[in-house]
Amino acid sequence: MKPAGWFTRFANQAARATGHPWAFGLAVLVVVIWAATGPVFKYSDTWQLVINTGTTVITFLMVFLIQNTQNRDSAAIHLKLDELIRSHKEAHNSLMDLEEGDEEILGKLRERYSALAAKARHEVGTGTHEGQQDDGTVAQSGARATKTPR
Repeated sequence: MKPAGWFTRFANQAARATGHPWAFGLAVLVVVIWAATGPVFKYSDTWQLVINTGTTVITFLMVFLIQNTQNRDSAAIHLKLDELIRSHKEAHNSLMDLEEGDEEILGKLRERYSALAAKARHEVGTGTHEGQQDDGTVAQSGARATKTPR
């Protein structure tokens, strides 16, 4: 596996650090110190500007760090799910890479799987559930079929 670039390493470390409870405690401490210095600076415009500017800059930068880590996590999860689908002989390979599909296909699949789930819940509730298999979900959805070697 190719080593992560400097930004990826930085984003991972920053996300881990800022998600830690001590980071929250540090942020609370900064706010408490800032509030305590209010009387010293007579609650001036500059005193207010310090906290406003600081929080704005930190929030702005954190949005990009968080989005970067979320994008990579999401991509990794999709790849892992695709591999699970590909490796299971009864799974529909056409469900792989659905995140790249359009809303129409996703909507049709969502409706079909919702109906299957409702049917299974009903069967479990009435004691008639015998582990029925999907009866053509992907074919009925209009999703493109793919052949993936197993």
